[in-house]
This record gives sequence, C-alpha cells and structure tokens, in this order.
Amino acid sequence: MDATVRIIGVPMDYGANRRGVDMGPSAIRYGGLADELEQAGVGPIDAGDVRVPRAEERDPDADPPRRGDAKFLREIEDVCTRLANRVAETLAAGEFPLVLGGDHSVAIGSMNGSSREANLGAIWFDAHADLNTPETSPSGNVHGMPLGALLGRDVFGEMPWAHAPAVREDAIAYVGLRSIDERERELVRNSEMTAFTMADIDERGMTAVVEDALAVATDGTDGVHVSLDLDWLDPSAAPGVGTPVRGGVTYREAHAALEAVSRRHDRDGVLRSMDVVEVNPILDERNETATLAAELTASAFGKRIL
Repeated sequence: MDATVRIIGVPMDYGANRRGVDMGPSAIRYGGLADELEQAGVGPIDAGDVRVPRAEERDPDADPPRRGDAKFLREIEDVCTRLANRVAETLAAGEFPLVLGGDHSVAIGSMNGSSREANLGAIWFDAHADLNTPETSPSGNVHGMPLGALLGRDVFGEMPWAHAPAVREDAIAYVGLRSIDERERELVRNSEMTAFTMADIDERGMTAVVEDALAVATDGTDGVHVSLDLDWLDPSAAPGVGTPVRGGVTYREAHAALEAVSRRHDRDGVLRSMDVVEVNPILDERNETATLAAELTASAFGKRIL
C-alpha cells in the first residue's frame, strides 16, 4: 500500500458488556503495531486517541430517545461523530485511516467517516452479525448494533450520526459467522447482505470465501471497509476478547484471510479504511490477542512470509 497509514485510537467501551476493551488501542500499539506495519512496507503515523470520557462518569440509561434499549447511546454518538470527522479528514489528506477499538460500536464512526465521499462496501470479520437495534437487542449493548445503526434500521434511521446511506447493504459480506441470536438470524436472512459462516469456511476454505466476499464488497462500490473483530478467531488463538465463542478461525486461517484482502488491494486498490476492535487486555494472556491483532493488520497491508 502506497498511502500513509494514520492510526486513530478509540479507547471506548460504552458499547460492550464488560470493562477493559477501552485499553485495546494501547495494547495493540504495545503489541508491536508500528513495527509490523513498517515490516509490511507501510509508513504509519500515530494520530493518538479520540477523547473518550470514562464510563464511570456517565449514566448508561440517560440516552433519549428511549425506544427499545441502548446503553450509553448519547456518549457513543459523541465519540462516533468525532471519529467520523477524523476518518473523513484522514481520507481527504490522502492517507489511510486505521481505527483501533475499543468495542465494535466504533465502526459506526469509522464507516460513517469513510462513506462521506464514497459508496462503501464492507467485509465484516466477526463471530457475530451485529445487526441488532435498540428494538431487537436482548442486552442493550451497542457493540451488537453497529450494522443495524449504519443501515438505519428501526430508530437508527432517525439518527444522522449513525445511519450512513452510502454504506451499501448489498455490498456487505460477513466472513466467519457462528453466534447469532434467533431474532438476528431472521434479520440477516431477510437482508441484502451476504453471509459466509464458519461452515462455509470449513467446506470451501478461507481463501475462496474471502475472494467471494471481496467480490460482493467491491461490486458497484468506490472502496471497501474491513472491520476485524478479534472474537472472529477461536479463543485458543485470541483469548483476550469480551465475547469469546468456540469454533472460530485459526491463527493461520486469519492470516490467510487478511493476505487475500491485501492481494486484492495490490491488484485493484480496493481498501479504503479499516478498524480492529474488541481486544480486551484484562482477559488476555501475555498480550497475545493484541499482538495477534497487530500481526493480522500487517497482513492486510501486505506483510508476507516471502
């Protein structure tokens, strides 16, 4: 990748169901992100963190309008609005925005910013569908709602900070789904998105699935956003996540997936933005998950064995 990569940290855990993921950006940096990117031939610039007030100072239920259930919605709006501005400014400067979460609700900000001047497709590397809304969520945790928000589902359609009309629903591809609640399963089936589950990966192999996902995300779009949730991996490879689910992708499969993304970008210049989310150092072992996050990010930017 020729563009300078600007690293933007978002130490936010408002959307999560347990504390600690706010330390994710620092852990990924400590895990060697800058060195990994440099080894991939990328010149990283660390732009520091978006300011996020401490959750202890806020009321999780003071988020009008109170339709359905969504915790810390006012605070998430504030952070994601400022993040969207930072992402848009980064792209306008000819640089690539790499967002470090924080919980997965940060994707509302990163994809809103990335889609301001482009029709945006996305690849969602995740165990979960993240398509809930305040009306459908069983928990009220917004990290399970970013795609519901971006696509303007239910009450999110009335929230310009969340709904991103230039995010193409038919150009979103899930890779590696394996944990979806019953209501959300129906939402995915009735959507225009393409869903590749772990069963598809088992049957067809990771590279074939990612190539198909890239075909979906690039069809009629101006660029692709990659959203990498570390709970996509099996907990044996990535223990430091808030919502681990057994049966995820292996260390090698994950690298193969991001390498496939990089090869497609080298050929066609499709990558526009990326976020890496849900690293929780409190639950990690020797910073293993954060280090893996740094390594996988480098694979997306072209780091190879040979």
